[in-house]
Amino acid sequence: MHVGLTRLLNWPLSALWVWTLAWASAWALRAMGAPLWACLGLPAAGGALAALWPLVAGTPWRRLWVAAGFPLSVLALGQGGGMAPGWWLLPLAILLLAYPLRAWRDAPVFPTPRGALTELARHAPLRSPTARVHDAGCGLGDGLIALHAAYPQAQVSGVEWSRLWCLVAAWRCRFAEVRRGDMWAQPWGDCELVYLFQRPETMPRAWAKACAEMRPGTWLVSLEFEAIDARGLPVPAHARLGLPGGRVVWVYRIGPARRR
Repeated sequence: MHVGLTRLLNWPLSALWVWTLAWASAWALRAMGAPLWACLGLPAAGGALAALWPLVAGTPWRRLWVAAGFPLSVLALGQGGGMAPGWWLLPLAILLLAYPLRAWRDAPVFPTPRGALTELARHAPLRSPTARVHDAGCGLGDGLIALHAAYPQAQVSGVEWSRLWCLVAAWRCRFAEVRRGDMWAQPWGDCELVYLFQRPETMPRAWAKACAEMRPGTWLVSLEFEAIDARGLPVPAHARLGLPGGRVVWVYRIGPARRR
């Protein structure tokens, strides 16, 4: 596919395009005298179909946003009778609140599956049971809950850039210290274990940060995506924990031989 088109469909621009086209088709049908059910139902169906296209929305959370954007804005209008053009921006405003522009380069909200870290303590033991374990990009707090279950005595902390998700995580995880901030600016030097669920593109940066800041003998744990070094090569893992559905928890031990 042409590079320019791919960039135009980058998330969340893809959602904006689908919502714009849905409202444009609704106004066109209205101008042609189509009944209200067609003016609202056909664009909603088109948005739902567009959400199934992986280039538009590659995750269940994104598909939900794309498909629900037009219907939500119609509900905000009160039956859609006014067809006011400004209201279709409502879903985008909610999206920006939950997922600010600065966070688009990192992973969106990918919840850690329940039970994903059940065996982690056996493969990545802490030198002190009360050491600090940190979730870099904690989202809604599912990773924090999983870390607390794996290490019940540990000091659990998390950082999240989205104000909305940070508030939700802090409310759900009263046992943890949750802060709003940039996960890349947050120091990892006092962490015994850092957990993240990122994207493949950000794993080289995560590994470089871990090697530069974390002490020998500490742990970097990644759900789904393996660590990549500066040469673009996979880093040998200390352990590889298989999960239902084919997912993997990658466990890395920081050691003197790997520090640059």
